[in-house]
Amino acid sequence: MPKQVDHEGRRRLIADAVCALVDERGLGAVTLRDVATRAEVSMGAVQRCFRTKEEMLGFALAHVGERVTERVRVRLAAGPAQSAASELGLVAGEVALLREEHRAEARIWLAFVAAAAVDPGLAQTLRRSYAALEELMVRLVAEASGGGGGGGGGDGVLEARTEARTLLALADGLTAHVLIGHRTAAEAEEVLHAHLAGLWERR
Repeated sequence: MPKQVDHEGRRRLIADAVCALVDERGLGAVTLRDVATRAEVSMGAVQRCFRTKEEMLGFALAHVGERVTERVRVRLAAGPAQSAASELGLVAGEVALLREEHRAEARIWLAFVAAAAVDPGLAQTLRRSYAALEELMVRLVAEASGGGGGGGGGDGVLEARTEARTLLALADGLTAHVLIGHRTAAEAEEVLHAHLAGLWERR
């Protein structure tokens, strides 16, 4: 019997190798040969999983976004007794990648963001990741402000979306500020907490 290959598992293994190389050398230095070496697979295996380097990079970017989103969902599920307001703060903190153990992930994410500015394919993948996070934040803002799950079509939902977009942009910007040393992680957390406190005071 021929050995069965876990195709999706191998694609994720290759994506992890891409991310490790991006963290070490930057996106421009990533080659198929280096990815194969880091993933401990053959060049042929990489090419069977991805038709082009662009497809491989797009999958790796989506992989990072899914990792952040899944981590958010796991943390929310682990604390079901929390209020929607505290859950929103938790989500914003996770998205901002402020903790030391997420610093490599922050470097990888920003490397892809920079590349996406001139790469329509990566930009489309990024937009999908941001859209998923935005929908989660919209729901939490709506719930925290007494608007339910945000499934209606009234002004409250529009306001919740505006607040969610603002918070997502703030968290994303703080990622860069911490990474380049403009703010410490503690200072960034203070900014997030101050914004969230002001959000509830306005309601």
